[in-house]
Amino acid sequence: MSKTPQRSTPAAMQDLLSHLRGLIASARTQALRAIDVIQVRTCWEIGRHIVEFEQGGASRADYGAKLIPNLAANLTAEFGKGFDSTNLRKMRQFFMYFPIRDAVRLELSWTHYRILLRVEAEPARSWYMNEAAEQNWASRALERQIGTLYYERLLVSRDRDPVQAEARAQIAPLQKHPREFVRDPVLLEFLGLPETGRLLEADLEQALIDKPQGFLHRPGVLQLFAQMFCAV
Repeated sequence: MSKTPQRSTPAAMQDLLSHLRGLIASARTQALRAIDVIQVRTCWEIGRHIVEFEQGGASRADYGAKLIPNLAANLTAEFGKGFDSTNLRKMRQFFMYFPIRDAVRLELSWTHYRILLRVEAEPARSWYMNEAAEQNWASRALERQIGTLYYERLLVSRDRDPVQAEARAQIAPLQKHPREFVRDPVLLEFLGLPETGRLLEADLEQALIDKPQGFLHRPGVLQLFAQMFCAV
């Protein structure tokens, strides 16, 4: 005699939903982190190669000021706007500001580092980098802290508690959700997706359907999806 399948109780269903929500949220977070790490490492390496080429001596002096525009012309033709002259200069500056690879905090995204490049003083720049990594600041939160001279105000304040409390309250609404990556033009440019900066989430999904091969051949994308599937 066959047994009738046991119906899930409301409590059991809630437990299942809770477990699945945790798996999905964790997978999305890991996917975002994976692509952030790949992008930061790639940008640092590109900057290193440019600087080392420039330091190659007289045999390379003829390239001079034309080096980055020439590189950009070739790279953008193949990989898209994420490697134009402006971005290549930022990658070069990234390496010069953070020449020790192991000192770069991989908890942060390339968008974080583009913001950090605006900070000229090395002590302040290092402090903001470490604080952003340790406090898990979103890039918008980091931009807010730099714009309001948070580090500088802490240095001159006799009572840091009110300054820190005010900062926490102001950045709380700015924390990043994993799905926001589809609206990040810096990340989309790096991946070489079309119409970056103007894509809605549905447009991105359609772009992945229409041009899957081109997308999957972008640097690091296959590794990203491998980590996503392993996460779940």
